[in-house]
Amino acid sequence: MRLLLFSDLHLETGFAWAPVGVGAARRDALRECLRRIVALAASLKVDALCCGGDLYEHDRYRADTGAFLRSTFAEVDPMPVLLAPGNHDWLGPGSIYARERWSPNVHVFPEQRPTAFPLADGLTVWGAAHHSPRNAPNPLEAFRVDRGGVHLALFHGSEQGGFERSDEVRHAPFRAAQIGEAGLQHALLGHFHTPRAAPDHTYPGNPDPLTFGEAGVRGPVLVTVGADGSVAREWHPVAVSSVHDVDVDLSGAGHAEAVQDLVDEALHGLSGTARVTLRGEVSPDVAVEPARLRRPAALDAWVVRVGDLAYAYDLVALAQEQTVRGQFVRDVQADLELDEGLRRRILITGLRALDGRDDLAVI
Repeated sequence: MRLLLFSDLHLETGFAWAPVGVGAARRDALRECLRRIVALAASLKVDALCCGGDLYEHDRYRADTGAFLRSTFAEVDPMPVLLAPGNHDWLGPGSIYARERWSPNVHVFPEQRPTAFPLADGLTVWGAAHHSPRNAPNPLEAFRVDRGGVHLALFHGSEQGGFERSDEVRHAPFRAAQIGEAGLQHALLGHFHTPRAAPDHTYPGNPDPLTFGEAGVRGPVLVTVGADGSVAREWHPVAVSSVHDVDVDLSGAGHAEAVQDLVDEALHGLSGTARVTLRGEVSPDVAVEPARLRRPAALDAWVVRVGDLAYAYDLVALAQEQTVRGQFVRDVQADLELDEGLRRRILITGLRALDGRDDLAVI
């Protein structure tokens, strides 16, 4: 049996970082991405298309989002389309899942506890749904399959070994060990946007970029299930959009046009959206002003930010001056209570102010 798994498309998401026109274009791209996923399922002739949740944003969906989903999934009828609502597209009276009249091939898993969908003789998919945007319980707690054959889970949840920060929100938290303990051979999951191919579970990752800093091959996963419950996986990138993180080293730039030239060089050949981080050490005479940089025409949008950027003041020479600047440098250097990082920030900010510059935050 072959299944195509995707999750975390987040139709109608806000793209708060993007300009108004760009955000609308990115939302259109997410719809096109879903069409690519459905077309891929048809071309691969899979036995089912499975979504691990966060298909759309419950708080932002448009009037026609439901109609778009209904008609798109109907295109592959009678191929089963199995939907497990997540925390962003949770199942409730006002949700698209409850309001739409789906084609016969669409099955929305209705309960927080896994319920069975017999996909074929000897193969059962057990799916669970979120009923609210938060506080979803562990769907595998006290759950055990009640029949023979091969069993797969489909739900939106947080495997407890997948957290990098202690403050990350746990939605439907579970332990990987519970997959086998429940009698399941594998879990098809959504929620983590970073792809993961663990021995007993799979996170496909969001199929189209949602923000900057996303790494790893992501998109729908072709899951081939053996008669013994073993799985083979193959990722199929389908992204419509392209997003880039670009560091630009400005070291040595002596004037504003040199800054622009370095930015243009770093972005050459890129299209889509870029986040540009300015780094390095520049002459004190250079005003690094992100708002005045010219975006390359090939980019739809960009975000420019200042990273580890410093101005190359000769503090030794300045300390010898019999001027207000020299006295300021001597006073700050004499303050033994300041650590080196804070001392440098105070020195650079003060020197910029004494020079009459208004780009004081660039230190």
